[in-house]
Amino acid sequence: MTSSAPHELLSSPSDVELLALARDGDRAALERLIDRYQARVYRFSLKLCRDPGDAEDVLQETLLALARGVRDFRGASSLSTWLYAVTRSYCIKKRRRSKFAPQEVPLDVSEGSAAAHLPSPERPPDDALAGKQLERALETAIGGLEPMYREVLLLRDVEGLTAPEVAEILEVTPQAVKSRLHRARVAVRGALEPLLGLPAPAPAAATCPDVLTLYSQHLEAEISAELCAEMERHLEGCDRCRGACDSLRRTLALCRTSGAEVEVPAAVQQAVKRALGHYLGEGRPSPATS
Repeated sequence: MTSSAPHELLSSPSDVELLALARDGDRAALERLIDRYQARVYRFSLKLCRDPGDAEDVLQETLLALARGVRDFRGASSLSTWLYAVTRSYCIKKRRRSKFAPQEVPLDVSEGSAAAHLPSPERPPDDALAGKQLERALETAIGGLEPMYREVLLLRDVEGLTAPEVAEILEVTPQAVKSRLHRARVAVRGALEPLLGLPAPAPAAATCPDVLTLYSQHLEAEISAELCAEMERHLEGCDRCRGACDSLRRTLALCRTSGAEVEVPAAVQQAVKRALGHYLGEGRPSPATS
């Protein structure tokens, strides 16, 4: 979608500026907002719905919702937060309607049990570990989470939203978000551990704390400086716990990287443009997608 000449004078207008113009009927401003967010919406819907066809439908429905509701949008939430919430709502509807979808085997969110849901192949070369095999394992691990855990991990660790933003989208408390997030992180890390190339962990000592949960809580600024210092002292002398924290750190880095790789296919972009053009040109929504 192209922008009109006046918008070319602005190198990067903010969402607020574009929303103000779009509310006044500026179609080019609305199209710039759509261009800005369509990849993000598609990526999130693809990872949450786990079906390309459903993700394409959700993308179209979400962007049409933006076109329909832009005049009434008054910024009680940020535009990105609102779009994530709408995308999630459509994904939930898709999941409820998919009567014939294959049943997922939930990934156990208790520490130490997640790896049982993935095969443990012989250790491949390092370049393969960093490539497609690890990417597929990450997708499998995230996809195997129950939806309530999957969505917090996707929003917080893949999309990079803050815990309060995730709480607003999910309509739960920030503490509930963090509790689910810690369990999801530990589960995904456990599933990836056989492929991360770490030495076999030594047996846990009776004095070892739950370093994985503590490390996750540390990332969310939930533990005191004293407890953080105590954990650091323990890690200095415990190879097992230090390796566990390293594997969680690498898992979260993979999550962040996975969020930058999804692009909207050209055919999907064209379908979205046609649907939006129909709505914007004729003043009524396009026929519902299947």
